[in-house]
Amino acid sequence: MFILYPRPSGQRGLLEKTKTYEAYSSNASTRSFKLPTMHYSHGTLTRFLMYLIFISLVLKNNAESTPHNQTSDFKEQNSEPDTTDTWDSLVKALDVLQSNYFENWPGVWPTAIDWTSAVTGTLIFGALTTFSTSQPKSISTTAVENLINRRFSQLTASFFGQNTLALRMQANDDMLWTVLEWLEGIKFIDEHSSHYSSEIVGDSWYAQQWIPTFAHRARIFWDQASQGWDTTLCDGGMTWNPRLTPYKNAITNELYISASVGMYLYFPGDNDVSPFSVSESNVSVSDLPNKTRDPKFLAAAQDAYHWLVNSNMTDSNGLFVDGFHISGWKSNQTVNKRCDDRNEMVYTYNQGVLLSGLSGLYQATGDRSYLDDGHKLVRNVIAATGWDLENSKPREDAPENIDEPGSRIWYGLGQLGILEEACDFSSACSQDGQTFKGIFFHHLTIFCSPLQNPLQVPEEDSHESPDKISQWHSENCDNYGSWIKLNAMAALGTVNAKGKFGAWWGASANTTLSSTANAVPLPAMAIDYQNNGIPTEWNLDQPDKNRPKKEVDTLRHPSNSESSDLNDRGRGRTIETQTGGLSVLRASWELVDYPGILASRVAKRSNHAKLHIRRTSHSQRDPLCPISSRKFHALRHF
Repeated sequence: MFILYPRPSGQRGLLEKTKTYEAYSSNASTRSFKLPTMHYSHGTLTRFLMYLIFISLVLKNNAESTPHNQTSDFKEQNSEPDTTDTWDSLVKALDVLQSNYFENWPGVWPTAIDWTSAVTGTLIFGALTTFSTSQPKSISTTAVENLINRRFSQLTASFFGQNTLALRMQANDDMLWTVLEWLEGIKFIDEHSSHYSSEIVGDSWYAQQWIPTFAHRARIFWDQASQGWDTTLCDGGMTWNPRLTPYKNAITNELYISASVGMYLYFPGDNDVSPFSVSESNVSVSDLPNKTRDPKFLAAAQDAYHWLVNSNMTDSNGLFVDGFHISGWKSNQTVNKRCDDRNEMVYTYNQGVLLSGLSGLYQATGDRSYLDDGHKLVRNVIAATGWDLENSKPREDAPENIDEPGSRIWYGLGQLGILEEACDFSSACSQDGQTFKGIFFHHLTIFCSPLQNPLQVPEEDSHESPDKISQWHSENCDNYGSWIKLNAMAALGTVNAKGKFGAWWGASANTTLSSTANAVPLPAMAIDYQNNGIPTEWNLDQPDKNRPKKEVDTLRHPSNSESSDLNDRGRGRTIETQTGGLSVLRASWELVDYPGILASRVAKRSNHAKLHIRRTSHSQRDPLCPISSRKFHALRHF
């Protein structure tokens, strides 16, 4: 018997083997349906096929009215453990993201801007890595492979859709987001290729061919952004935007750290000099960027981190403020060269991007102090949401009128343990602001992933062994589980009937705002330019030639909207809010809801565990340290 398995419009979903039909041939991209051997007359067969078409249309219409059933395709006939709810939600979040916001033919997310598109690609690459390494045993491997190939093909389309010319004329942070995107792609390809044999010609994963292409783009943008490093002002640091008054901010320098150490660890080399020819530059053939593990990348990351931690860019809560201007600065007339005009604004992403850089610096050097600094920052962030990490509960008792936000205490980055931007409460978040929380959880996931063996090992008589450091790191990350799970559940609480996440995770379905509710207080001397726009005094002498990085978009939904859903205010639900939901769900699945995943990753590659390994080909991988089994904390109800 043949059963036609329809899909909602624009969403192909995943088919599995069942007792009644074959969904896949040996090639994951090929679907073969087998009918029993029967003899039909021409008329009978025609009527039978018309009947199948009719049934498929009926089922298709029914499926279109229930878009959240996509992940049922993953489930086999045996029952699933409860933890796969997070897996299902993660797959749904990605499906809604790509079905609603991505256009295949131009390879773009039309409603995103250049830098949020790069972040979107980065987060999807991260999700594909999770699908590759962390699928439940009850999920069809073939189904997951189909999901990975489908989404990866969209990401390769986005490579050609990326507006590289515009990005090269934008701020340094925009270019560095692009570097991180394609490095994440290389990391994913390396990871997923480990499932394929490299000993037989033609048996490696086809995506290996994309590594040189991704590497070239990452190198081009790193080269250009690195020109923003400046020692004439503030004794170092990277300038945010060369077309504005000098501003050395946290995010640009954190991106430079993470991108530089990422280039050191994952960049496979690049002999392509385009878009510049050798004859048009001062580069000799012997100087072409063909090195892997080029020490200039590591030196850049270390120098940038040394500058950042000595720049006085953290507040009394141990959080990174946004950045520094130079008081009295005038072009070509400035006597003062010190960073002394500090913007006290605090954003979530300023606490996140550095985490991947710190884990990378540990891997490159074996210096545990980088991990110490990272864990300290994570704990400061968690405390700034109002979460008692030691007791896995809010620092305050939940008020009786918990659904009235004005009754909650604002701790700097959230309330009742839920991570928030200050703009969430008033729905004043710009396109930038809606992106920040997803960035934080992406880099937290990288930071708490299993440690690889460091490329350098300090003297054993004065330092802990890599094994002990890995165990210590793992135990610290375990302690964050209840907080991560809380935020994942809060984000899921904002999902509407179409599967779209809201921006304000602290707003439940019952949350209401009274006319007396106070907006979240900003720190003194804080300028929220990311959501309210760039002040005119930040422009140079010719503002018409030096446009700000962005303009704040007009609110799509007025505050007096008839909708009772607080996440319909302001910009409403967008591609940026969807990536935020995707990212926190990935963190929850990877770090909390899938016990044993870290140990299983190590076991897969235990035969490759050697120190000081040097990549000589795209298929060769760095080793993972043996680590103990992870313990995972369940969310405690309060």
